Amino acid sequence: MGFGHIPVLVEEVMSLLQCGPQKTYVDATLGGGGHALEILKRTEPDGILIGIDWDEDAIAEATKALMPFGARAKITRENFVHLPELLKSEKIEEVDGILLDLGLSSLQIEDTERGFSLKGEGPLDMRMDQRLERRAADLVNCLSLQELQETLWEYGEERWAKGIAKAMVEERARTPIETTQALRRIVHRAIPRRFHSRKIDPATKTFQAFRIRVNEELENLKEILETGWRLLRKGGRMCVISFHSLEDRMVKETFRRLEREGEDGSVLRVITKKPIRPSEEERRRNPRSRSARLRCAERA
Repeated sequence: MGFGHIPVLVEEVMSLLQCGPQKTYVDATLGGGGHALEILKRTEPDGILIGIDWDEDAIAEATKALMPFGARAKITRENFVHLPELLKSEKIEEVDGILLDLGLSSLQIEDTERGFSLKGEGPLDMRMDQRLERRAADLVNCLSLQELQETLWEYGEERWAKGIAKAMVEERARTPIETTQALRRIVHRAIPRRFHSRKIDPATKTFQAFRIRVNEELENLKEILETGWRLLRKGGRMCVISFHSLEDRMVKETFRRLEREGEDGSVLRVITKKPIRPSEEERRRNPRSRSARLRCAERA
């Protein structure tokens, strides 16, 4: 990809989606177009790819990457919760597969101005869609002590939530917390040094928590899981790649519940009883893939 993005679990996703000609697929988290590129290659000569992303920069990169496929690639800047309406506007009633890759793209991580990265200095933004009104800085500086603590625990599963929230409130009383490094330093001071991991930055869960809340990621995921499978034709599959336990748990539990609820009519069947993880070779080649978990379910 143009900005060095490496899509994860590509072969595993392609195998589960059963890509082929005359089929229509949705990449609901288009990013730089890595997975979409492979789908289009494997659905030649007439397969269709509906690509969705709400990140303006990602749309620009993916559009360039997928340009050789012409009208076979239909790209739209939109939140994937609006997929039913989008397909209706394209006069598409059913699709053969839907992919959700819930990870951050390299484009987002490497641009310090976006505020996602723990490395380098940048504004505390974290919006995947710049049209959203609230930045991470707005939450960090305006939420109550209790709300900060709940955010860190619920969205970051941060065991030091209470101490970090208290440190944030004390710091912002002196000066607003407006940059990524300012927040990172607060977290580092709030967590006792003996509990600092050598492998993972101590502020990782805090950044995750505010990113998830700013973009309402769990609420959006819940909605697409409930509606997306209804857009699949019989035998069509939904694949979801998650990168932390909150997402993976939601995918697993939703797929299992929908399978149980539809036992009589058998409307959904879980294909992956356990999540598929990257191989040791892929983790070595692409360290960012190490926490990826892939699950798949089929419209029966």
